[in-house]
Amino acid sequence: MPNHNITRHIEALVFSSSQSIGVQEIILALNAIFNEEFIETQVFESIEQIKEKYSHEDFAIELVYLNNGYQFLTKKDYHETVNQLQLHRSKKKLSQAAMETLAIIAYRQPITKLEIEQIRGVNSDYSVQRLLEKELISIDGKADTPGRPILYSTSSLFMDYFGLNNLNQLPQLKDIVKEENTVGKNVE
Repeated sequence: MPNHNITRHIEALVFSSSQSIGVQEIILALNAIFNEEFIETQVFESIEQIKEKYSHEDFAIELVYLNNGYQFLTKKDYHETVNQLQLHRSKKKLSQAAMETLAIIAYRQPITKLEIEQIRGVNSDYSVQRLLEKELISIDGKADTPGRPILYSTSSLFMDYFGLNNLNQLPQLKDIVKEENTVGKNVE
């Protein structure tokens, strides 16, 4: 098999992908580019080379496994710098209502808009629409109830945005609630 230096091609694929890219996607792209069959072992070897390259302090980014794929992310030392840029991009911010809606969807998915509205106590049309536009949620089919309402779930962009590999990594209520905010004795 000729040496095509697939490491650079994989690096370009990961760099150009706006979301994490999986090994199978990488293999499909390489197969199409070179018109030959690549295997996971070759891709994993190249990924390790890329990780090693970007682990040096000369680079502000690193290759990270996230949401069943790979993505270039800023190293922790530079998070504050990038955060300053994000603060200036207020258009990207979600409203309090959208954050509430997103949290409900994340923890109760798949969920209908009616169920979201029952939890929030207000109309959620606008929030759901904005979350769909930002691709943080997606339509996950229809419920088997009268009227067949649309079911909503979080998207892979949500997973990337919040740095999650799976939904089990979402904070649990027990991790958030402070004991000083409870009433009565804590019995376990």
